[in-house]
Amino acid sequence: MKEFVVNHCTVTPVRQEPSEGSEQLTQLLFGEVCEVLDRLPRWTKIRSTMDGQEGWVDFKMLSPACNLSPLTSHLPATVVAIPLAVATDMETGEEVMLTLGTRLPNYAHGTFEVLQKKYLIDPACVNNTTQVLNSDLSRAELPNNVCAVAQTLLNAPYLWGGKNMMGIDCSGFTQVVYSVFGVNLLRNAREQITQGIEVASLAEAQPGDLAFFDHADRDPKATNISHVGLLLDNERIIHCSGCVHIDTIDEMGIHLPNGELTHHLVQIKRYL
Repeated sequence: MKEFVVNHCTVTPVRQEPSEGSEQLTQLLFGEVCEVLDRLPRWTKIRSTMDGQEGWVDFKMLSPACNLSPLTSHLPATVVAIPLAVATDMETGEEVMLTLGTRLPNYAHGTFEVLQKKYLIDPACVNNTTQVLNSDLSRAELPNNVCAVAQTLLNAPYLWGGKNMMGIDCSGFTQVVYSVFGVNLLRNAREQITQGIEVASLAEAQPGDLAFFDHADRDPKATNISHVGLLLDNERIIHCSGCVHIDTIDEMGIHLPNGELTHHLVQIKRYL
């Protein structure tokens, strides 16, 4: 029988090997459900039910899943829609910090439940993705709304494997932004490019489309997708490289203010 656990910390690192010094592959957000793949005395190997990422987590950051349905954890839900929100345990009064994209199970009227604990959160901090996806008006506004949420993370520093405002990588950035609108992107740029619908050219792109890049500008033999960013329009892209910031883009790729090409454009995909 499969065993499932829940991350009970605001943000938890997932590592390649069972060691604090090992590479961070990604992060789990509060309440994220994972399947247990293996156990060591101090470490648990998990697979996220959200995006399938596997790695090792310190067992102290995980709790056994209680009354949860991991098979539905990928469905549209209510999620945190601002970079950082505060939820309050309704029994103890203790506060927990929640980051953009954190899912809120059993949400109703400013309350939600994780691990049989009920929490209170300001409704202004959340987005009901079910309502967004079922509303023609909301869907029409999605491209600009996605861009607006993306810009709330401006200046967040780059961190390999990061998924929050204190440290985020390029694909973690696009993943959490899209999760606010009920779109479940895979974790890495090379995986995200396999999703969505291809857009023929930059001229045909719309706000919110994702652009994917390799480094053929530095190495003509480079063919691996190594970067992703979110288009604000046909000339600007917001992406995380050093930090989350806005650069200019053309059919060749991303350019610095001095005109230097930094990322070679490979493909544009649409998810809305």
